Amino acid sequence: MNQSLRDEVGFEAMIGDVTPLKRDNRADPGKKPPTSAEAWQARRDAAEEGTGERNFLSDDFVDLLPPIDPMAFRRDGIQQGVADKLKHGGYPVQAQLHLRRRPLAECRRMLFAFMEDAYAHDLRSILIVHGRGREIDSPANVLRSYLAKWLAQFEQVQAYVSAQPSDGGLGATWVMLRKSARAKTNNRERQQKRRG
Repeated sequence: MNQSLRDEVGFEAMIGDVTPLKRDNRADPGKKPPTSAEAWQARRDAAEEGTGERNFLSDDFVDLLPPIDPMAFRRDGIQQGVADKLKHGGYPVQAQLHLRRRPLAECRRMLFAFMEDAYAHDLRSILIVHGRGREIDSPANVLRSYLAKWLAQFEQVQAYVSAQPSDGGLGATWVMLRKSARAKTNNRERQQKRRG
């Protein structure tokens, strides 16, 4: 008798008469762990709940803009020259947000988070690509109309204008943000160093 057979016989003699457990007699670990897609969606929902309370952008009724009309907005005190320079792409793109072919609710959340992040990082000129649509009630034009409403609701937005054809034309919007308090302080310090 070889060694493995002796070990098996010795084990059976030691254990005695044993009956295997039935397969249905298992512990219930609860619900199965989420798939990666479900886990991602849960994290996304939790993040949306966190920003949703602060998100002041209105999704109420909006007047639809004609798809061939350019968008333009300038706060009181902002010089026309600044708006013209913005319109002609005179400021470098510091960040872009692409909203094309996304649901309106997702665009609202993305815009809010993007604008907060841009302002927190002292960005001044950003480009938002949204599309324009060919009909007044097309989804792209509805988004464009809401975007005009939403951007004006941000205190940080000094001006916005439709982009030049090379930057996306009526399907994209240049946005000028005001300087943060930190950027103003840094600017003052640089000017004082120059003066000596």
